[in-house]
Amino acid sequence: MSSPTDAADATAPASLAHRLTPMRGRDPHESGRASTPLELLFDLTFAVSFGKAGEQMAHAIAAGHLSVALIGFGIAMFAIIWAWINFSWFASAYDTDDRVYRVTTMVQMVGVVILALGLPRLFTSIEHGGHVDNVVMVAGYIVMRVAMLLQWLRAARQCPDDRRACLTYAATLVIAQVGWVVTAVADMSLAAFFAAAVPLFLIELSGPFIAERLMGGTPWRAHHIAERYGLLAIITLGEGVIGTVASTGAVTADGWDADVAFVAAAGIGLTFGMWWIYFVLPSGEVLHQHRERSFGRGYGHMLLFAAIAAVGAGLHVAGYVVEHDAAVPEADFVHLGTLGAVVSIALPVGGFVLLVYALYSYLLRSAERFHVLLLMLTALAIAGAVWLAAAGASLSLCLVVLTLAPFVTVVGYEAHGHRHQAQSLAHL
Repeated sequence: MSSPTDAADATAPASLAHRLTPMRGRDPHESGRASTPLELLFDLTFAVSFGKAGEQMAHAIAAGHLSVALIGFGIAMFAIIWAWINFSWFASAYDTDDRVYRVTTMVQMVGVVILALGLPRLFTSIEHGGHVDNVVMVAGYIVMRVAMLLQWLRAARQCPDDRRACLTYAATLVIAQVGWVVTAVADMSLAAFFAAAVPLFLIELSGPFIAERLMGGTPWRAHHIAERYGLLAIITLGEGVIGTVASTGAVTADGWDADVAFVAAAGIGLTFGMWWIYFVLPSGEVLHQHRERSFGRGYGHMLLFAAIAAVGAGLHVAGYVVEHDAAVPEADFVHLGTLGAVVSIALPVGGFVLLVYALYSYLLRSAERFHVLLLMLTALAIAGAVWLAAAGASLSLCLVVLTLAPFVTVVGYEAHGHRHQAQSLAHL
């Protein structure tokens, strides 16, 4: 005769099966909500995409093709980050973790990989043809968006309260994707591409705004979204380290020298400092109280993630310069010296720090004079590194000085800024 415990054990496996579950929408105040293993697996495909985009940008900068680097990187960053945003906000509101949800997420992962495979063709077309070859990238987006469209339509059918918002997301997704397909098959020049892309960008960005503000919105959870963005920031920061190691590999095969060591140290130091100040942002607490601030924060993060990835690309450029100075044959294409390498890191570092302060002020609706002092000291460290490079100092010394830039904010926050933040949070 079986006991109640035995009966419970017998039925336990059935409750763990990932059976089809109605997509009713998650509780936005759900306690203990954290990123799922599936979300973390999904994010890994973006590690590949960020790495590929940074590699292409670094190669173009090192070869002296600055316009190619900036245009290609800008297009790549929007495509990569927007794909991640599309999935992550939907998952925060409607993740059921059932079989259908898992399979559609896997399909989107395939689309992200296809997108990444199309990045070299994008940069090459801009460099050699003066046009935009985004065929493979758009193919990746089609794969992602077929799955995403099915998800939004499923949510619209199974969650009547959110039907209008879900259908708005679905409609803007389809309209924008049709436009991107046209840009892919029309073989457009750069000017024609941007003339077509600007309204498509606006359609993409307006969809969430209309759905959330005018159509009732979706039940995303503030702390979950904040965690998701933080995890992507970590992945993007990690690509800088990977790029640095990869780019100095040819030199270290014959032994280390000071420049190689300092390029590696700068990668770790900058990554650590940027990680520290990024997580000063009190995103979860603020969004929980003020959901309307999600748009400025979310769209601002597109620039922030791009700046982080650009720092990684800059470190990769520094690695190329070290290889070129060491007469590594694979670095014969390099047309930059120490000054170019330092500037390629300094500009995105400065942009990253400025964006962190801007997002902090936006979230807390506060502008502090102490921040002006910290920004001035940060600018001094960045300018000092560039000045040293222009004066003929070694790459090693310049990178040491540049690595100090994010730590100005670290010291300022730990010594004084945390009290200001506590006061601001108390008055939300």
